[in-house]
Amino acid sequence: MLYAFICTDKPGSLQTRLDNRPAHLEFLNSLGDALKGAGPFLDDHGNMTGSMLLIEAANREEALAISKEDPYARAGLFETVEIRPWNWALKNPEAS
Repeated sequence: MLYAFICTDKPGSLQTRLDNRPAHLEFLNSLGDALKGAGPFLDDHGNMTGSMLLIEAANREEALAISKEDPYARAGLFETVEIRPWNWALKNPEAS
């Protein structure tokens, strides 16, 4: 099952994001094929304000455990994290 992680940064936390970005990217790369896509949300000035990740996990509990291991989450970057099951209906490169 795929899960979308929709994460919103706390106001004024850009420096926390920048300080933890290398560890965050290393963590995402360590997920291997379970990571289907990831990237930051941007404001109108191009500043990062949140994250969206697409993760394959066996169930919601596994997805939640992955979200808690993210260095951004451990650093307290996020104001909110929403984890939602997601169906990749169109342009899924893994669909037959």
